[in-house]
Amino acid sequence: MDGVQGQTLPEYDAEASRRNEPCDPHSFSLPNDALPGVPQFQPARGLSSPHVQTAWAWFFPSLLPLAGTIERRLRLDDGDLVVMHDDCPQGWRRGDHVVLMLHGLGGSHRSGYMVRLAARLQQRCVRSFRMDHRGCGAGTSLAKYPYHAGRVEDLAAAVHMIERLCPGSPISLAGFSLSGNLLLRYLGELGASVPLSLFRAVAVCPPIDLQHCSSMLNASRMGQRYDLYFARMLVRQLSNSTQWREDVPLASVLRQPRRLYDFDELYTAPASGFESADHYYDRASSKPLISQIRVHTTILAAKDDPVVSTQAFRGLQLPPNVTMCLTQHGGHLGFVGRSGVDPDRRWMDWRLLDWLLN
Repeated sequence: MDGVQGQTLPEYDAEASRRNEPCDPHSFSLPNDALPGVPQFQPARGLSSPHVQTAWAWFFPSLLPLAGTIERRLRLDDGDLVVMHDDCPQGWRRGDHVVLMLHGLGGSHRSGYMVRLAARLQQRCVRSFRMDHRGCGAGTSLAKYPYHAGRVEDLAAAVHMIERLCPGSPISLAGFSLSGNLLLRYLGELGASVPLSLFRAVAVCPPIDLQHCSSMLNASRMGQRYDLYFARMLVRQLSNSTQWREDVPLASVLRQPRRLYDFDELYTAPASGFESADHYYDRASSKPLISQIRVHTTILAAKDDPVVSTQAFRGLQLPPNVTMCLTQHGGHLGFVGRSGVDPDRRWMDWRLLDWLLN
């Protein structure tokens, strides 16, 4: 496992990225300094393939029981509503730790990683909030506008809500996939103005350079399959929802988009006030702002992630308070490891507990 802290990573081949060509794998290397105290991730036997890791995490979420969840609605400044799922242990007291979790693209509060982490936190008497982004999960019919990778105002509103509900409590943040980028963007924009309540943050498999990740996703045959899957899923979720709009280009196309880029060009960008998908990607990507983060933050990613290219991390300016844990294997939100290292094989979950609470 490679660990990088407080330094600049080598640049990736930007020209190859613009040509939609994979960079030379031999030119992509990072220092081999193991993160202190972090067990090396070794994929479970038979699960070394990044696609198997990714699929296993999706099809076998290993949900843990949660008791006493309370739904809380949060009204945003533009009138949209999002739903916060409050999982408060019986022994929790005012001033105790709180964790806010943000799901990835196409996910919800029911996503396996969200439920497992909330349950593990509940066992440690830590209160957690699982946020459904606009139009997702329990908030499917409560929003007119779409969520996207740059909705920092939504995250800010959620943090303020938790501060009101849990005065004096330290708040840690966990963002997965697309929300990992959102989390990093939020912290970078705040810089030194970060709320005093924020304690720790973890971003898992974040696409910090949306343009680069979109190009790399479309640069391989398997990547194109993931691209098609996500594009079709988003169109399916959008159809007959309160977020459907007749005034965006998507409403008049004869053929459904087959790429996330096309979906963002035809729907996300115009529905969110951006000029184009490129404009959206430029304004929402977190990479230019990570150097300004002042909260203790850990970024977890896998070199073999088939959805989010980790080549975007090269050239990244890491301040001393931001640590990067880049594993050789793990896929996208997979990290299903060998038995004997942790109480179960969900290596990612146990690392998040350590990073969020300590």
